[in-house]
Amino acid sequence: MISELIGERIRGYTLRIGEILARSGLTPNALTAIGLALNILVAAVIAAGHIVPGGILLLIASGFDMLDGAVARATGTVTRFGGFLDSTIDRYSEAVVLGGVLVYVLGTDDYWLGALLVFTATIGSIMISYARARAEAAGWKASVGLLARPERVVVLAIGLLTGYVIAALWILAVGTQLTVVTRMAHVWRLSRAVEPRTS
Repeated sequence: MISELIGERIRGYTLRIGEILARSGLTPNALTAIGLALNILVAAVIAAGHIVPGGILLLIASGFDMLDGAVARATGTVTRFGGFLDSTIDRYSEAVVLGGVLVYVLGTDDYWLGALLVFTATIGSIMISYARARAEAAGWKASVGLLARPERVVVLAIGLLTGYVIAALWILAVGTQLTVVTRMAHVWRLSRAVEPRTS
């Protein structure tokens, strides 16, 4: 995924930021909670109809989401629970923001289509994460497909900043489902290599 390639390039920068934040006494779990609070603020701003400020805040909040892991790595406090909490809160954060978008589109002329697209994109976003988690539980890596969370954030932010919210929702609604199918096909191919075929 594009986000993974970029992530490898900026990991050193985020680690340095994590070291700075660690000196302030902030813990990774505290940063995770702050990230959720920021995303709730983003949702409220979008729901109120301020989509350009909402797009800017969405990018800021999403950048903030990376810092909890950076602090954990900088302080050597990476834990399984921390990773679990971060992933779980990320799902809430994304759903809350999409809820804000839903409230916004319900006040537009495209409310019916917009609501359907938000619903489809939300299901797709949840299933992308579930497919990866279920694959990893089975022993396979499934970080494949077009729209991981960073890509979804960028698509939505661009839609908000440019005013093409419905177009962004179309991309999310279709792209998330394609990503789920891609992950299913990827795991199926991996399973065929190690498991006996059944009729």
